[in-house]
Amino acid sequence: MTVRPPLRQAAAGSIIAILAAIVLAADQFTKYLALKNLPYQESVHILGDFLIFYLTKNPGAAFSLGEEVTWVFTIALAGVAIAIVWLAATRVKSRLWAVGLGLLLGGVLGNLTDRLVREPGFGVGHVIDFINTPWMMPAIYNVADMFIVTMMIGIAIMVLVGLRFDGTREGATAKNESAEEREADENPDAAASVSSVD
Repeated sequence: MTVRPPLRQAAAGSIIAILAAIVLAADQFTKYLALKNLPYQESVHILGDFLIFYLTKNPGAAFSLGEEVTWVFTIALAGVAIAIVWLAATRVKSRLWAVGLGLLLGGVLGNLTDRLVREPGFGVGHVIDFINTPWMMPAIYNVADMFIVTMMIGIAIMVLVGLRFDGTREGATAKNESAEEREADENPDAAASVSSVD
């Protein structure tokens, strides 16, 4: 099995930037369409109760929590965005990590944009939510939220399986060293010749 070489830093950064830009554009465009075409806080059934559009403006986090401290969420979103950019510039060489962080960054930037530019003002803007799927969760969300949630799950899985930022897996080095030791035990002549070369 051929192991794919890690990405160069610039390539990983490019993947993250491109995916983030695509998600940000999709999020802001769908919010524009929602504001332009949907009645405010009135249910519009698209697919019965499976998919409902319900336009609202959320000053808080999920489930409208923390409505009085909107600026906290602005700072948190900015912090996450900065952390992802730093990782892209210094650590990430894995394709999976680049894709996951790029999509997550796009979602974060989508909601951060709302916090910065929408009413009632800079840093405390209300996030535009309009998607409602009551069969799945009792919340109203947007495209950015979908990418934030799914990519957080994806990143948690990558951490659990031990996938590092450079594409290697935790424990893989130890396994390789153990295999080399077993091979040396089984073939001492080869090991001796390697030692003599060294």
